[in-house]
Amino acid sequence: MLRNALGSLMGLIGAAAAVWSPFRAWYDGRLGRDYRVQELFTAVGITDHRATLLGSILLPYLFAAVLTLCAVLLRSRLLMALAGVVVLGFTALWTVRQGQAAGSLTIGGTAQALGDGLANAYGAGALILLGAAVMRGRPTRPTRDLPRTTPA
Repeated sequence: MLRNALGSLMGLIGAAAAVWSPFRAWYDGRLGRDYRVQELFTAVGITDHRATLLGSILLPYLFAAVLTLCAVLLRSRLLMALAGVVVLGFTALWTVRQGQAAGSLTIGGTAQALGDGLANAYGAGALILLGAAVMRGRPTRPTRDLPRTTPA
């Protein structure tokens, strides 16, 4: 029971951090909510166009937060792990696409550097996966032995 509570708490904190991360700077001072989800899957890649709030990268993180909430309510390790994979997958996909658009990515104090919002997203995905690993899940049902029958 303690492991389920601790894993659930870790997952919920990770989900909150994932939803919060698009409201922080991701690259070159640009907020994560300014990137369109469609830009991750098109041949054009990341552009300077702004996105609507629910058309932004926030959408998959909201989906992952709902998955995490369902996982906590159902005590499902699989759903929570899926939510962590969604967060890490979209974050890694954004990183690859941004690297293709910018030519290179830097971490640190330069003007064009990866921001703390991206670090929040990676940390949130890792925390959700760690929460899934800590959880025990639902208890298994004991199996009943069937009564023996004698051949007639």
